[in-house]
Amino acid sequence: RIGCSATVEPLDGIASFLVGRERDAGAVGEFEGFETRPCEVVDARFAREFDLELRTPAADLVHTPRSTVTDRFYESLHDLVEAHENTLVFTNSRSGAERTLQELRRRFDYDESDSGVHHGSLGEAQRTRVEEGLKSGALDVVTTSTSLELGIDMPHLDLVVQVGSPKSVAALLQRVGRAGHSPGETVEGRVFALDRDELIECATLLARAEEGFVDRVFPPEGAYDVAAQQVYGMAINRIRPDREVREVLRRAHPYRGFDDEAYERLFRYLTGDYDGLEEKNVYPKVWRDDNDPPDGEHHHSEFPVGETLVGKRGRLARVIYMTNVGTIPDSFTCDVFTRNDEWVGTLDESYLDTLESGDVFALGGERFAFRYRRGSKVYADRTSERPTVPSWFAERLPLSADLAREVLAFQAELLDRLAGDDPSAGPAAVRAWLREFPLDGNAVRALARMYDEQVRYAGPEAVSTPDRLVVEEELDRSEYKRRFYVHATYGRRFNDGLSRLVAAAVADRTDANVAVAVADRGFSLALPLNRKVDVAGILADLGPQTVREDLREAVQGTDLLQRYFRINAGRALLILKRYKGYEKSAAEQQVSAEMLLSFAADLEEFAVLEETYRELLEDRLDVAGIREVVGRIAGGDLAVEHRVVDSPSPLAFGLATLVDSDTVIADDESAVLREFHARVMEEIGDAPRSAEDGRGGGSAPPEGDGDGDRDPESPADREGD
Repeated sequence: RIGCSATVEPLDGIASFLVGRERDAGAVGEFEGFETRPCEVVDARFAREFDLELRTPAADLVHTPRSTVTDRFYESLHDLVEAHENTLVFTNSRSGAERTLQELRRRFDYDESDSGVHHGSLGEAQRTRVEEGLKSGALDVVTTSTSLELGIDMPHLDLVVQVGSPKSVAALLQRVGRAGHSPGETVEGRVFALDRDELIECATLLARAEEGFVDRVFPPEGAYDVAAQQVYGMAINRIRPDREVREVLRRAHPYRGFDDEAYERLFRYLTGDYDGLEEKNVYPKVWRDDNDPPDGEHHHSEFPVGETLVGKRGRLARVIYMTNVGTIPDSFTCDVFTRNDEWVGTLDESYLDTLESGDVFALGGERFAFRYRRGSKVYADRTSERPTVPSWFAERLPLSADLAREVLAFQAELLDRLAGDDPSAGPAAVRAWLREFPLDGNAVRALARMYDEQVRYAGPEAVSTPDRLVVEEELDRSEYKRRFYVHATYGRRFNDGLSRLVAAAVADRTDANVAVAVADRGFSLALPLNRKVDVAGILADLGPQTVREDLREAVQGTDLLQRYFRINAGRALLILKRYKGYEKSAAEQQVSAEMLLSFAADLEEFAVLEETYRELLEDRLDVAGIREVVGRIAGGDLAVEHRVVDSPSPLAFGLATLVDSDTVIADDESAVLREFHARVMEEIGDAPRSAEDGRGGGSAPPEGDGDGDRDPESPADREGD
């Protein structure tokens, strides 16, 4: 058995996952003494040469018009395509891949003969055509989201372009590694940051990639739904001893900690050992019993009398299993109605995972406040509020937990050079340091300016580091809102979970509706201005011992729980997708799941519901990361810094403008960003930079810093002209 990956960590853990475990010959206990099977680990991850660079179209991403940023990006992309034989462009969404190709064809001389797009929503014929074009080298440029990260060999590909942050070093290396598939070739990759919030993330990404850093992989541990499929399949295959079933599970790396309690919980579900299940049309899948004596009703001569055996139940067991087995969930779209029953459009159900009652989203050029869902119907009210959940939220991958912590460390290094004890500390020192990394001049100047403005506006303590978490409180008197921006750079999964705990505590203490918006680098809370609350104090009061239970309570009754219960019920064959020729749609499965959920909630440790909570808390909401950070706060290892501001600080702009990304909303966001920036510049005593002359900003001296780079304030660097 051979496993091959260019981007995996930790190697020993993944090797164990791949080869499984076996019992030590000298083990005493029946189920003890398992160890990883002997295997060789060959670390050849960094044998290839990489040529990576971060580019951004403008040094000032606040005042440079969006149209100018877009024009410069496509001109640069076109130049790169022209200079290479074959170029593969990765975006972070399928819609982004489509839009990038359309813009290239509209602006330049590309058509179907030399360009294409590839993603999972396209038909097989279209994907095959593009794959063949890449193999032969006929296509000059192909745009994609994730579907070409693995698979076909592309011998002519000599450049990979990543638009936006790929959210992990592993993803970047995997994508860029698609190029240069000949011995001795240098792998060439270019990353474009088009958003100021992605600059520090992308800079950290490239810096750590050059150092050989790779994000860790965390396989799910002890999943009940997959175990149910495995055990059911074993029982269908043949009658076998219970100890053999248990040992097969324990030999698999993800089930190495599957103890007796977990095993019995699994079998209570599989044997239907709950009153009322059959009334819900849920029937036992296996039987487990001691082998009878030879004169007994259930004697199996090949096994000793009294040995506990496991076998299948039901004449249709094999058919049910073969037509329902699998782990990829079905999905569906939900119709959106106003509460006057006016149909306004559709939303993918995965997007609903991100919505709580009161959250605002954009659809069809209008804005709606989510109220509730009934089955496959969503009900919302029109509103003039800014959207709190972007349309791409559910589609993009979250920032990896490991890279998020590296961003914090990189940020601390930058801060030390900007405002540390060294007499030479300052913007020039930051720029000199950043030029040691593969960043273009615009990226260097943009980063130095942004952090200089942050420190001058709110102080160096307003920047989160590995030892400090920042809570920024804005008193928005124009909209009569009290807004909190929690600078927690630990990834979107972490912030999704932590924000639920904090929002629940805020709502409990203020008796107010709390609007929440979540991003990779933190989250925001909004409530009426007349409600005072100490968010920093709430963070300090959270107990690491109760985080799991508190988070479990926070997701009870949510659409998120209902959807994940349906997915796990399907995997565990509690709900059958196909039965006797009838196929149940995902929407019908959801209705069945919602009826079963209330019943399952009253059962003691029902395996399918326990797996739903496990998947939500561990895989979706990073409960382990939250518990670690909360524990560090409680232990005094992580300080919580509170800042009150009249306007969001530069590092909070992204949280303050976390809105939809269509054209209309993007214009709104740009205007808000310019307004925020003008307030910051006024506060620190500098004239705001204008799009016409490119001056102001104050983060770089008018003269050069003597390092040979162009003067940030020179006409050659002016933005927007």
